[in-house]
Amino acid sequence: MTVAVELQDVRKSFVSKSSTTLALDSVHLQVQAGDVVTLIGPSGSGKSTCLRTINGLETITAGSIRIFGKSYGKAADAHILRRETAMIFQKFELFPHMNALENVALAPHLRLNMSRREALDRAEALLDRVGLKAHRMKYPRMLSGGQQQRVSIARALAVEPKILLCDEPTSALDPELVDEVLELLKSIAASGMTMIIVTHEMRFAREVSRTCHFFDAGRIVESGKTAEMLNQPQTPRLQAFLSSLKNL
Repeated sequence: MTVAVELQDVRKSFVSKSSTTLALDSVHLQVQAGDVVTLIGPSGSGKSTCLRTINGLETITAGSIRIFGKSYGKAADAHILRRETAMIFQKFELFPHMNALENVALAPHLRLNMSRREALDRAEALLDRVGLKAHRMKYPRMLSGGQQQRVSIARALAVEPKILLCDEPTSALDPELVDEVLELLKSIAASGMTMIIVTHEMRFAREVSRTCHFFDAGRIVESGKTAEMLNQPQTPRLQAFLSSLKNL
């Protein structure tokens, strides 16, 4: 089986004038191609930082990251990661001065060297896939939160990533909009896409992922099959975390 992502002894420190914060502490993680993995844990536990290092949005202090066998360790190597990955953000991060079609078409035009016409055609097809073809000329301010997140999903898919990274993709949505985004992500997962998802939605984690990793204080404290971990947590810290949640 092909290993898509491998983190070996990854450490990440944030340094300020007054202090140093260790966000990731000797993280080891392996994701097989075609697998869907969820990262769970309390706020500030390191799971989003871990995701951002995989995409090269954060440099690592020590250790190494491999994407399909290609090694990354320095900021200068971040482009290696971004060739194979795309990311869906918590707060959509759409360009406000571009309509939905232009937001989705921009990356394939610049990153894949598509002609503008080819990129727009791809964008229109993807907006149709996420149910927004009729809204393709609308600007982000004219769309609901769920619609904006679906545009950002189409934008991520537009560069044909081998690995899709999702950083709490429903956390900025009103409750009634969550299901439409989760259903779309489940359909993408069912297509065979390699996905790593940071989420607080435990029901979603249970439905979509085979493997789960629980973060606490920058470390992976417990890993295993998602259903088994959520039904029978082994560590006191995961037991306490799950008992504090309502969406199991």
